[in-house]
Amino acid sequence: MSLEDFKPALTALALPPASVLLLTLLGPLLLGYRSVLGRLILWLGLLGTWALSCNATAVFLSKVLLPTVAPVSAAQIKSQAIQAIVVLGGGMQRTSPEYGAPQLNAPSLVRVRYGAWLARQTGMPLAFSGGVGWASAGTLTATEASGAEQAFKEFGLNLRWAEDQARDTAESAVLTRKILKKDGVDRIALVTHSWHMPRSVAAFEAAGFTVTPAPMGFIQPESRELLEWLPSNDGVLNNRTVIREWLGILMSNQMSQQKSQLGNTP
Repeated sequence: MSLEDFKPALTALALPPASVLLLTLLGPLLLGYRSVLGRLILWLGLLGTWALSCNATAVFLSKVLLPTVAPVSAAQIKSQAIQAIVVLGGGMQRTSPEYGAPQLNAPSLVRVRYGAWLARQTGMPLAFSGGVGWASAGTLTATEASGAEQAFKEFGLNLRWAEDQARDTAESAVLTRKILKKDGVDRIALVTHSWHMPRSVAAFEAAGFTVTPAPMGFIQPESRELLEWLPSNDGVLNNRTVIREWLGILMSNQMSQQKSQLGNTP
């Protein structure tokens, strides 16, 4: 097994709620030896669990930890000599009993919807990139690309290009470049969630594309201010999303620095 096979489990442990729960469990273990430190860790864990379950925290962290990406209009895309709209996959549902087959999950589907809307507004051809992610390897019989092709047909559109081998964003960039380069496509509008956009743009530009970000799915307040500070399903999900993406950016930057240092080594 390679290190990548452990990525899903290691990521889950590093993210809330697992990370703060592990911290909380450490507190009682220390009470018999270092009672003050044990109580402090216990309270930090409890407060951290509450905070990282609130959508208001996710909104704040997204502004502090992630680069800001502005939305783009269809008119802006049409004015920039873009050659294609590339939609990135966001995962699959392994089982969908109502359909009797795997289907795109919610993040993938809303990306497809926005890509379809942009294609209708601009007349640009569509590409989709997504295979089977590391977390779903060996459990899926269908790729994200196959699900996207069906979803676009339901929107009355056809994909011109479909990349179905990528397991993560970096692979999506490299493999999509190989496919689109054959048709001379260098300038793209890239569709993915706003929180995923900075890392995605960096990967696709490194692969050789000129990228216009077309973000969607912004993390923002969803209810009255008081309710934003109460734990919720959206709060947990959005905090996990922001922290995971921030860690991804840190890892990508570190890998880029290592490659640069190796390249400069005589």
